[in-house]
Amino acid sequence: MSRWLVTGASGMLAAELLGLLRARGESVIALTRDDLDLRDGRAVRDVVAGHGPDVVVNCAAWTAVDDAETHEREALAVNGHGVRALAEACKHVGALMIQPSTDYVFDGTAVEPYPEDAPTCPVNAYGRTKLAGERAVLETLPETGYVLRTAWLYGAAGGNFVSTIAGLERTRPALDVVDDQLGQPTWAGDLATRIVELVGITPEPGVYHATCSGQASWYELAREIFTLLGADPERIRPVSSTEFPRPAPRPAYSVLGHDRWTTAGLPPMRDWREALRSSKVLISG
Repeated sequence: MSRWLVTGASGMLAAELLGLLRARGESVIALTRDDLDLRDGRAVRDVVAGHGPDVVVNCAAWTAVDDAETHEREALAVNGHGVRALAEACKHVGALMIQPSTDYVFDGTAVEPYPEDAPTCPVNAYGRTKLAGERAVLETLPETGYVLRTAWLYGAAGGNFVSTIAGLERTRPALDVVDDQLGQPTWAGDLATRIVELVGITPEPGVYHATCSGQASWYELAREIFTLLGADPERIRPVSSTEFPRPAPRPAYSVLGHDRWTTAGLPPMRDWREALRSSKVLISG
């Protein structure tokens, strides 16, 4: 049995991971931001050394994508410098570290899934800060560091696209949803399961793409949500991204390839439609 330390314990991914670990009877230390602020390097070192975990999963992050455009320094303090402090603390105690990252490290100009070793080129501040965190883990923990890039994450805890659309179905006669951005909707429960599986086999360290299989536009995802709710998907109307200007540009194409899982001895994560049907997000939404 491993001793796990999970930061950002009040977040969406952490909620799924903590539930899974506790159900398995694992030893878990769950730390919220009130318990540990990654911007405090000394506190990070002291807390990790005091608990002496075998595995650290960093679910703490600045996730406000648009706000990062005008607060990049603050976002970098968490997503970059804070991650480096945590990686250094893991190195000191000999802990394995898992760092969730994002499809936003790519520019979205590809026409086929990005492999794990594709050149990175973020187009927004959030992506730049998350890429800094990736590099911190890979440089500090070349033998025990894992970066798991995910995308379009949804779960029962916290705000997300799936729960938002489910809520709007009850109050709006029709919805306009962007149809010119492609990605991979990923259930946080599946990502949590993949993290536990990875720790169970500890494959070669480095970057892995932890998204559900297949691809969809936001429009296609919204139609699937309506269908599963028993609502008419024709109430969803496709529109261009230009109809919804945002401070932070989004990659138009952020579908990720999963070849490294085969090398690691694990299958790619299941299709996003199957995961959406299995999740309880629509019920809770």
